Amino acid sequence: MGTEVENLKGVPETMLWTLYNRASEAKRADGILRDPECLRIYDAIDFDYQRTFGAPDGTHAVRSVAFDKALTPWLAEHPGGTVVELASGLETQFQRCDDGHVRWVCVDVPEGIELRARFLPPTERCRHLPVSALDLAWLDEVDPANGVFITAQGLFMYFQEAEVRELCTAIFERFPGVELMFDTIPPWFSQKTMKGFQKTPDYKAPPMPWGVKRSDVANLLRSWSSRVTEISVASYGPSRGVLAATLPLFNNLPLLRDIPPTIVRAKGTAA
Repeated sequence: MGTEVENLKGVPETMLWTLYNRASEAKRADGILRDPECLRIYDAIDFDYQRTFGAPDGTHAVRSVAFDKALTPWLAEHPGGTVVELASGLETQFQRCDDGHVRWVCVDVPEGIELRARFLPPTERCRHLPVSALDLAWLDEVDPANGVFITAQGLFMYFQEAEVRELCTAIFERFPGVELMFDTIPPWFSQKTMKGFQKTPDYKAPPMPWGVKRSDVANLLRSWSSRVTEISVASYGPSRGVLAATLPLFNNLPLLRDIPPTIVRAKGTAA
C-alpha cells in the first residue's frame, strides 16, 4: 500500500507535481535526468498523478538538471560548503550531487518536511528545518565557514514581490560571497494563475503572484541589494518537442526573451 498524501493542499501539494514530472523524465530511456531516488519515492506514493496534473512534461527535470550543473562545480570549489535548499519538498538533489562533504539544509513548511522525512530521513550532513523560507530564523542555522549556496526551485513565484525582496536582501546581507539560484515565471503566466489556472478538471494551480520579465531581473536584483555582483539569467522549458527545439530563439531574440520562465543565479560580494 502506498503512502497517503491527503494532507497536502495548496502550494505544498506542488511537490507532487514536480515529483511527477521529474519521475516521468527519469523513467525514459532517453531522459535527461537520472534519478533513482525520485523514482523510488514516486512509486511509493499512492496518488493519481496523471488525473491530477495531466500529461507529464520534462520542464521540472530540465530545471533540476540546470541546478545540478551549477552546483556540482561549486561543491568542488567549496569542500565542506553549505547548501540550503529552500522549499526542498521531495527534490532529491542532495542524493544526486552529494560529494561526501557538503553540509545540506532542507527548509520547508512542516507538512512538507514531514512527508520528506518519510522517504529521505535527515542525517548529520543533511538536516531538515520545518519552517517557511520567509521565517528568517533559518539563516541562523547556516554555517557560512566554507561558503554558502542557496537554491529555491519553484518557490519565489508563490510569494509577493516584497516578500521575495526581503528574503533575498537578508540572504545577501548575511552571507558574504553567497550564491543564490532560483527560477521565475513571466508576468503573463503569473496573471493566468491569479485568474485561476485550472490545469486539469481535478487540479487548480495555486496563485503565483510574483512574475518578472527576464529582461528586468538583473536590474531588479541590483536595486534590492548593493551586495549583488554577478548575475546570470537563462530561459528554460520542456525537455523535448517543438518548444524545446525553439528555445534558442527565445533566448536570442529580444521580442521573445520575456516569454518563457527563467533560471537566475546571483552572487554576493565577498565582504
